[in-house]
Amino acid sequence: MLSFLLLCFMLNSNNLITQNENVIIDCNYTFEEAISNLDFPDVTKYDLKLVTVLYYSFDDKIHQGQLVIHKNLVKDVIKIFSLIKEKKFKISKVVPIVFYNWSDEKSMLGNNTSAFNYRFIAGTKRLSNHATGRAIDINPFLNPQVFKDRTYPSTAKYNPKKEGTITADLFLVKEFKKIGWAWGGEWESSKDYQHFEKLK
Repeated sequence: MLSFLLLCFMLNSNNLITQNENVIIDCNYTFEEAISNLDFPDVTKYDLKLVTVLYYSFDDKIHQGQLVIHKNLVKDVIKIFSLIKEKKFKISKVVPIVFYNWSDEKSMLGNNTSAFNYRFIAGTKRLSNHATGRAIDINPFLNPQVFKDRTYPSTAKYNPKKEGTITADLFLVKEFKKIGWAWGGEWESSKDYQHFEKLK
């Protein structure tokens, strides 16, 4: 009965799995749980959706995670994560940042893939594109933001040879760009290898 209910849940989330696939549940929040304990405008809340995704993690097993994302990007996310699963590109975990009490740093140190977080760009008073759910950070500890004199998070190192690392020739970058997303690995002032965003 439990496996049947799980199958129905996944089908409703547009993630097709077979009955004999064992799925490890990394998180299973309701939408209200995924955005709880955070003060942000209602107008932003109405634009957000909770999306369930499947991926292979570093234990070579299929995991279920969730992203809070802008409602206009749900189809894109489902498409990208279907490809991630098909290609068996390793994702550490996908858990809404409420789990980390909305700490971007703790989420990155946990190598957690995430999207929505109502926060400012570090060191500025400008809202991040994550604040509208229009940006995704993938395996951030393996794919840090690299400046000339530092990385963020500071203890992370970018090594293109490591599994789960994002490089310019990776299918993931190419597919995101095909559907109109920009990649932070192509920025000039820094290289934010974890970061993808779509503003329209």
